[in-house]
Amino acid sequence: MNTKAVLVCGLMSVREQRQTQGDIYDLGSREFIGPERRIDLKMNTGITISDLYDLKETIAAGLLEELTYPWEALPKIHDFIIGLGERLPKEIYEEREEHIWVAKSAKVASTACLNGPLIVDEDAEIRHCAFVRGNAIVGKGAVVGNSTELKNVILFNKVQVPHYNYVGDSILGFQSHMGAGAITSNVKSDKSLVVVKGADISVKTGLKKMGAMLGDHVEVGCNSVLNPGTVVGRNTNIYPTSMVRGVIPAGSIYKKSTEITAKKEV
Repeated sequence: MNTKAVLVCGLMSVREQRQTQGDIYDLGSREFIGPERRIDLKMNTGITISDLYDLKETIAAGLLEELTYPWEALPKIHDFIIGLGERLPKEIYEEREEHIWVAKSAKVASTACLNGPLIVDEDAEIRHCAFVRGNAIVGKGAVVGNSTELKNVILFNKVQVPHYNYVGDSILGFQSHMGAGAITSNVKSDKSLVVVKGADISVKTGLKKMGAMLGDHVEVGCNSVLNPGTVVGRNTNIYPTSMVRGVIPAGSIYKKSTEITAKKEV
């Protein structure tokens, strides 16, 4: 083996070691960013909780406000729901079954299947044949529609997933909407850990299952697929039948990976 090959192998092993420690790899400088630079970089990535969400619009604010990245909440949803559910006011919520709290003003179809832990907030609607597998928070005024499946999710207030959607290991921001047949894909085909990749950075999540993080007021067109690790910034529109991966900037129109344009200011 020549000297150059040895050096390349050595660099790759160091890179892999640094990645397992959770460092951020800056694709622009092709360097790993340690903790001292990581804090500054987070402020400009568009993928933090503060970048994406108005926490006044979710009953899960107490969970999210303690974290930096939204996907950090995914392993914590189960315990958070149980802890919060036990403190919910009984004049507003009823525990229909163990660890299933439903607001009295919510509408739940008799054909819907609800599994806990689950909180359905005020004025939400769970429609015919919806399937909630558990670990789900459905926000105020949100709509979970016909044949839609939820699993390990936070839906902010007024989210709509109304027709044939699968939303797993995901967080959908205030008034975001997924068109008919749009889904989140939450596991990579090779079963490797999910990495969030943007134009300038790559962040290891440490998660095998992560769907999509949609910011507030995101519109996803019908039959689109949001691949594992997708992050969509606030006020962005995704064209129908799109295949989406990576970080999509706020205020964008996404047609395909090579055609992402900024919205015109009105």
